[in-house]
Amino acid sequence: MNYPALLEAQSLVKVGDIAGAEFALANLAETEGDKALVAALDEFPPKDLLAIIREYDASKESLVNLLVTPEQFAQAVVLEKRYGDLTHEQLRGMVNSVIFREGADPAEFLYEIAEVEGGYDALVDYLCDRTQMVEHFYRYATFDLYEYGDESKTQAIDDDLLNLTRETETRASAMDMANVVDHDWMEVTYLLRYELPEIFREVLLKLRARHLVAMQFIEPEDVVELAAEREKNTDDGDDKDDDESAL
Repeated sequence: MNYPALLEAQSLVKVGDIAGAEFALANLAETEGDKALVAALDEFPPKDLLAIIREYDASKESLVNLLVTPEQFAQAVVLEKRYGDLTHEQLRGMVNSVIFREGADPAEFLYEIAEVEGGYDALVDYLCDRTQMVEHFYRYATFDLYEYGDESKTQAIDDDLLNLTRETETRASAMDMANVVDHDWMEVTYLLRYELPEIFREVLLKLRARHLVAMQFIEPEDVVELAAEREKNTDDGDDKDDDESAL
């Protein structure tokens, strides 16, 4: 490594001092400029970069999160599975904090993630808790499970998914986009569906396969209970927030 700060940061990561490691990298940017940090991160081990990015704090800005390139982030994020977080909450928070940073192109980050080995699985992990709504959005252009959207936009069938390409898909309107800008899973789904349809196709196929496997381990009475709970959470009422929280 050509930068002593990288050696210091790597050593600090090894002993668990993530804040110290991030400070060492930030100090490199302070003394030699942002471009020096970006170049240095090319030499930084992805697993150590992940350890730093993973400790994001939404209450403060992280210089590393602000400067990491799509390629560097992709190499790191696919290693998240090593932490064994079955909820994938850390993954979602980390992805959101980086790809939706000010001035970034989220679609570029998503594309680079898909280009890395294990990238599709990382995207599936990110969306796996929303499989039913991702499927519904694909078919009806809405995340509301009790709405069927504009039939002129999409009435997708399974065969359509296999033929989904950039050439056959048109970008949705700015008005439609405004309804899903949450800097979270809905916006990610929208971007995959309309800007990266080939990637969306593979992600949805993997989501379907994983969902089928999961359903094999759910008892029939649990399925009924889940359906009843979903009905309760999405019941029409005056409290709009309750409807949104059910999503």
